[in-house]
Amino acid sequence: MLPRPTELMDFLRKAGLRPTRQRLTLGQLLFCSGDRHVSAEMLHAEAVAAGEQVSLATVYNTLHQFKRTGLLRELAIEGSKAIFDTNTSNHSHFLLEHEGKVIDIPSDQIAITGLPQPPEGMRISHIDVVVRLVKG
Repeated sequence: MLPRPTELMDFLRKAGLRPTRQRLTLGQLLFCSGDRHVSAEMLHAEAVAAGEQVSLATVYNTLHQFKRTGLLRELAIEGSKAIFDTNTSNHSHFLLEHEGKVIDIPSDQIAITGLPQPPEGMRISHIDVVVRLVKG
């Protein structure tokens, strides 16, 4: 369940984060309007458009803090460009290559079978499946 803006302070505190002004602003953009896939640059532009004076470095740091506390999932989509997903459940994605846009694949539309046995003492934490789409 996504927090309402009034619940965002508690949401961040429960994750072990102090609800600073910048975390609250970025958290509201990320978590209070449904599941999202964003890059740091996209979130920075949204924050600036909302009147928040925040550096791109602060946005990166905040996204990684949110990731470390389990509030976000980082997707390895385009090499060095990180995309962050507010839906942290185990799910797969479409990548619209011509737009660089990421879309969730409904879990009932994909099945993953034949996984290898992990080495002793290891477990699979999640599986990243990205189905790349081109116009055609």
